[in-house]
Amino acid sequence: MPSYVSIEQGAERLGVSTRTIRRMIAAGELRAYRLGGRLIRIDEQSLRAVLRPIPAAVSR
Repeated sequence: MPSYVSIEQGAERLGVSTRTIRRMIAAGELRAYRLGGRLIRIDEQSLRAVLRPIPAAVSR
């Protein structure tokens, strides 16, 4: 069963502002769903997918 979090919870988990989360949703970087008129929930799997590792620096 898919799991969903609020915008506030998503922002806390990523360590960003709610405004950043809203921008990411608008840009299509996060998959989110509207429930009723105003309630928005973010797919937790989409939230985890946003995080990606930083490639290691190449030694010279």
